Amino acid sequence: MKKRLYFIGLCGTAMAGAAVALKQAGYEIDGSDEGVYPPMSTYLETNGITCRKGFSTSNLEPPPDLVVIGNAMSRGNPEVEHVLNSRIPFMSLPALIREYFIADRTSIVVAGTHGKTSTTSLVAWLFEFAGESPGFMIGGVPKDLREACRTGKGSMFIVEGDEYDTAFFDKRSKFVHYAPHTTVINNIEFDHADIFRDLNSVKQSFRQLVNLIPGNGLLLVSGDDTSAVEVSAGAHTNIETFGFGERNDWLALNTRYSEDGSRFQLTRSGNALGEFVYPFAGAFHVRNAMAAIAVAVHHGIPVQTIRDGLRAFRGVKRRMDIVHDGAVTVIDDFAHHPTAIRETLTALRLRYPGRRLWAIFEPRSNTSTRNLLQQDLHDALAHADVAIIGPINRPERYSDEQRLDPEAVASSLEQDGILAAHIPDVDEIISFIESRLQVGDVLAVMSNGSFGGIHGKIATLAGSIAMDNGG
Repeated sequence: MKKRLYFIGLCGTAMAGAAVALKQAGYEIDGSDEGVYPPMSTYLETNGITCRKGFSTSNLEPPPDLVVIGNAMSRGNPEVEHVLNSRIPFMSLPALIREYFIADRTSIVVAGTHGKTSTTSLVAWLFEFAGESPGFMIGGVPKDLREACRTGKGSMFIVEGDEYDTAFFDKRSKFVHYAPHTTVINNIEFDHADIFRDLNSVKQSFRQLVNLIPGNGLLLVSGDDTSAVEVSAGAHTNIETFGFGERNDWLALNTRYSEDGSRFQLTRSGNALGEFVYPFAGAFHVRNAMAAIAVAVHHGIPVQTIRDGLRAFRGVKRRMDIVHDGAVTVIDDFAHHPTAIRETLTALRLRYPGRRLWAIFEPRSNTSTRNLLQQDLHDALAHADVAIIGPINRPERYSDEQRLDPEAVASSLEQDGILAAHIPDVDEIISFIESRLQVGDVLAVMSNGSFGGIHGKIATLAGSIAMDNGG
């Protein structure tokens, strides 16, 4: 008889990805969630998985062999309570990844506050391009791999190492579950204000990850990031650094950016590896590429294969993702931290030189909705020509003293000569854009959520601009 696994919170990207991979491996899979809607509901249905809308104890009858409890679930959820009362075996998703996917394979963990989804996707792609058939778990959907999770057939499992907590019953960071052997730390900044007090508490979590890497493993660290270097000090494993600073083991030289991406010469401990071309422009993207190249070289992939794979990489959905390209260009991006917003806008400036750049941002994450990084948000949005700050997600969570003040940010940007506004209604944002949109504009929509379906509305508006101009 097939083993039945039940997922509470099935429609999350990582949960759904793991569920589909296990279904393909022969397990019986079903689950539940509150928000059951396309594209995730369609993705699950296409793969033969039923997701029940809403939570009910009847969904767990007869009892499954194992329940996977999602990170967003908490005590008081009727299914969680039934699992506990009935003593049905359960585990977190990270624990499931460790037991069912990684098992005895070599685990490659990519961590860092920013860039881990793109870097993990690139690492997985380079191994796939080299014919290694890796397993992987990624917090996004790589365009070249077409799925967020795969069991794979090779000896490697590549996993995005998230520092967010595991579950209501396990408050450790997810990445401590992944048996790290080769590990990347791209950067470390304060984020996830709902679970971390300050930057020091974030660093402490990364130190736990570092402490798990075996002596015969490898820790690849951005030597340009002070906090990443700090947490790596005293690691009981091999350490190599990458970046632009001359003391790095992996050093990028003669870097050039254009509309087509980045070109750079790469050396390892003074030995030249030649030129690499990456289809994404900017120093941030070059560091991601360097980390992925270093992982691939360490695991024996030929440099020329890496070079060819890097050039062919198409990126990740919702990471500088073009959703409309015509008289105006519309970009969908997952950026929700000031640093990520700044890097996205910087890269778009390089990609679309001379064009007017819009930043349309939804404060949604537990950090961006607070005023802890309010000045940083201003500084990031200042890289745009036009900045719109949308509605704050669940503003009632905070007092006036704690909550982000989007009016103040917009007013400050206006004083800096940037057309800026706080508009708390999506339809009003569309009206604002419609009255000011010009041919050639680039609109970057940045949110880690659905933003009230604004992406489709802006794409429709952009299409009408093309029609009005005979495109």
